[in-house]
Amino acid sequence: MPEEVLLKHKIALGLIPRIGDINARKLVSHFGNVESIFHESYRALTKIPGIGSGLAKYISDHSYLNTAEKEAEYVTKHNIRTFFYLDNDYPYRLRQCDDSPVVFFFKGNCDLNASRIISIVGTRSATSGGKEICEKIIAGLAAGHPDLIIISGLAYGIDITSHKAALSNNLQTVGVLAHGFKTIYPAIHKPVADAMLKNGGLLTDFFSDALPERNNFIKRNRVIAGLSDATLVVQSGKKGGALITADIANSYNRDVFAVPGRPEDQWSAGCNQLIKSNKAALIENSDDIEYFLNWTPEKLRPPVQRTLFSDLDDSEKSIYELLSGESEMTIDSICRSLDMPVFKLSSLLLQMEFKGLIKCYPGNLYRIS
Repeated sequence: MPEEVLLKHKIALGLIPRIGDINARKLVSHFGNVESIFHESYRALTKIPGIGSGLAKYISDHSYLNTAEKEAEYVTKHNIRTFFYLDNDYPYRLRQCDDSPVVFFFKGNCDLNASRIISIVGTRSATSGGKEICEKIIAGLAAGHPDLIIISGLAYGIDITSHKAALSNNLQTVGVLAHGFKTIYPAIHKPVADAMLKNGGLLTDFFSDALPERNNFIKRNRVIAGLSDATLVVQSGKKGGALITADIANSYNRDVFAVPGRPEDQWSAGCNQLIKSNKAALIENSDDIEYFLNWTPEKLRPPVQRTLFSDLDDSEKSIYELLSGESEMTIDSICRSLDMPVFKLSSLLLQMEFKGLIKCYPGNLYRIS
């Protein structure tokens, strides 16, 4: 069967309503291959244990093949890789999870079967202290493990801090999206997402036109947990997606780590509870992670030197000079002062962060490093 036809059938399997990843596997196992599922009659499908008349009706509706053909054309046109759970290169860590996606899509340049992968999650309302310890842990891991891949969800707070810190330390980083590739959410993180495509990638098990709906964020957490050797929670309240990801990682028998905090700190309550209930090991620095995972660090690399002022282009120099005269400025204030469009400024600020010249703080405040 031609590859493009087989791709259509793989994608169509994920489009069938109510089938789910577990039932999809049962169907493929029953028929021996994915394409035969769509050639079976409604009557024959109803006789398969666990399928029933309702699901059989959905499966026998061949309109999903037409939708899948359009999706196949989209991913092919945009150089997006499709991973099917029976493919040889399907991430082995994810394959070990019963509810992992039957089909997912990836755009980037990293190996999802790399020897060391860690997920880092936390609150969207991260404090400056939480961001700082996240950056220090990643910098410490990068010094001894330049092949490490950082996984997170591209959300505000700890997620985006993790991605930025990884890129700043020349680590590959992958964002697991809660929507399709036609959307980047939040939109302000698009410059980071674009940088990740060059040193890591973006991954989703949602189809290209899927929007960032609430339930999607909960569903994507299983992918964040399943892709990695361990999950680190840096900051979390008593409830939230980070704790859901930690619970999923525990159910996969993966290591879970948490950074502790003071009892009165709102955004340490979730981490402290994970540690108290023995659902996570206490982590204070990168050495602790290396110890628990038995990772032997490579010879330490020399620290990255801050880019010389002479290496900056005219736009970067104007931003640096403006910030040098202020204690801190919001991105809106910088836009007005320099009369520069926000899309251009966002990209320049990101590059200057990577060069170690400036730092971003809560509220989109920027200061000289």
